[in-house]
Amino acid sequence: METTEVTRAVAAAESVARSVGLAAGDAVVLHNSNKLALRLTGSEVMARVAPLGQEVAEFEVELAQRLAEVGAPVAELEPRAEPRVYVHDGFAVTLWRYYAPAAPQVPPADYAKALERLHAGMREVDVQAGRFTDRVAEAESIISDPELSPELAEADRRFLGDRLRDLRQAIEARTAEEQLLHGEPHPGNLLSTASGPRFIDWETCCRGPVEFDLAHVPAEVCKHYPGIDQDLLDDCRQLVLAMVAAWRWDIGDQFPDREYFGEELIRLLRAGAPWPTLDEIIKSR
Repeated sequence: METTEVTRAVAAAESVARSVGLAAGDAVVLHNSNKLALRLTGSEVMARVAPLGQEVAEFEVELAQRLAEVGAPVAELEPRAEPRVYVHDGFAVTLWRYYAPAAPQVPPADYAKALERLHAGMREVDVQAGRFTDRVAEAESIISDPELSPELAEADRRFLGDRLRDLRQAIEARTAEEQLLHGEPHPGNLLSTASGPRFIDWETCCRGPVEFDLAHVPAEVCKHYPGIDQDLLDDCRQLVLAMVAAWRWDIGDQFPDREYFGEELIRLLRAGAPWPTLDEIIKSR
């Protein structure tokens, strides 16, 4: 969010917190992208704020409740407030339990176990969600429209478009078992808490093979996850790199250093195997 929008979003979160009897205190920005994650220190609650019409907050609330009910390792909604979406000043606000960080990062074996438990829990809940191919189609729409990606060179546009299409077809041709997935279970969406690792952020949920989720996590984590199809994982890693590259070329993208990462991801895709993971690319910057 832009600075002026952040100010309004913080005010909306504080107002919602006070309306349900929670002290707002200071608002600490934990994450700022298409939505804002805030820690409200007065009541130690986490607020997630997104512009109305640009969020899937109702879905996130429903899914988080259902996953918590089956014992999946997820961040829980704030128990002192009604579990719903609050609307204020053009923003959708949801309130979540705040977890103080227990460690700088989750060990790979614990990360893999938490993801395995999450996938098991997701097999127990029945919610409507699109397939991973819907996310590929979103990336393809950016690449195919020069008005949405005006800075992308034509040769790179053709390359990315072909790679997205070919990888989607290759993954579908494998006819692997599909299930509900997190969609982006990367380290930024995993909290290290005193009660163990907990996943957050459900707006990217989709159905697909578990290797699609595993393509978003560090390579060391995959070594501890049982039953992986390595060839399918390689295809999914390439697909994720191509999708992220497409999103970085979106004219409206606000990711830091988006031009650098857009160019670097295309370079890595052209270079060929072995396919790096997203965390390796970010750390190398």
